[in-house]
Amino acid sequence: MALDDDFSAAQTRVKTLTKAPSNDTLLELYSLYKQGTDGDVQGKRPGMLDIKGRAKYDAWEKRKGLAKDAAKQQYVALVEKLLKK
Repeated sequence: MALDDDFSAAQTRVKTLTKAPSNDTLLELYSLYKQGTDGDVQGKRPGMLDIKGRAKYDAWEKRKGLAKDAAKQQYVALVEKLLKK
């Protein structure tokens, strides 16, 4: 299966988790997804009162420079790890 197919399948499978992941894991999933689909972070960092938006932006910004394919591979691996728990 091609990487894009694995990535799409992982997006579908992550929704079948029986237990919600921790906030840190959710941010990791989000940042890998965004890096894999959109590349490096774009736009301005949300303001101080948008705590959730800032956390998501910061998590994505930490992935800056990571190739899209590498982010997709890491996303797929993380989903597999979560499904095995």
